[in-house]
Amino acid sequence: MDAASLFNVKDKVVLVTGGAKGIGRMISEGFVANGAKVYISSRDAAACESACKELNALGKGTAHAIPADFYKLEDCKRMVEELSKREKKLHVLVNNSGSNWGAPYDEFPDAAWTRVLTLNLTRVFTITQALTPLLTAASSPLDPARVINIGSVDGLRVPNLETFSYSASKAGLHQLSRVLANHLGKRGITSNALACGPFESKMMKATLESFGEAIVAGIPLGRIGSPLD
Repeated sequence: MDAASLFNVKDKVVLVTGGAKGIGRMISEGFVANGAKVYISSRDAAACESACKELNALGKGTAHAIPADFYKLEDCKRMVEELSKREKKLHVLVNNSGSNWGAPYDEFPDAAWTRVLTLNLTRVFTITQALTPLLTAASSPLDPARVINIGSVDGLRVPNLETFSYSASKAGLHQLSRVLANHLGKRGITSNALACGPFESKMMKATLESFGEAIVAGIPLGRIGSPLD
């Protein structure tokens, strides 16, 4: 039971939503660098193509773009249809795509709830449900298919920042991951959530610029996350 075989992802088929930038890009690179066939999907088509070009230069695995705006249900369906045309099995689904919204409590709009909960929570279920047949086809008793949901420490703790809908959505995502684990386990599919801290990303850029020192001060290692993490 050596580490190389235990964590071998060579030739596995992986979908990373929001995989062109930020944490998703880091995850995509990790899979490609270790021999997986990775599909990257996000609404920025140019970023998807650029990320795939960079990742394919690494060798070992491959990266392929299927752009989609997950806020739009029809785009979710189109992405699933396209992936299903190309692949008969999906070994790993990484639900990483999401959104944030910061505004003072007295000005926090309903639109922030609609958009953030749709992207961070509803679409995780939408996409996982739609791809369950491909995940089931990839699973075996000793090597189940995997659903990995990218949560947040802000779904576990009470943050100081005014990110009401984001924190609530991630708390919901953690619970959804548990419910999915209970349900999908019967089909040979695992479901887990990663409660990530802050990483350098477009979504975090403004937050880190405004509150970076305070955020880092609350992290025992004294730094934000890096691709190696």
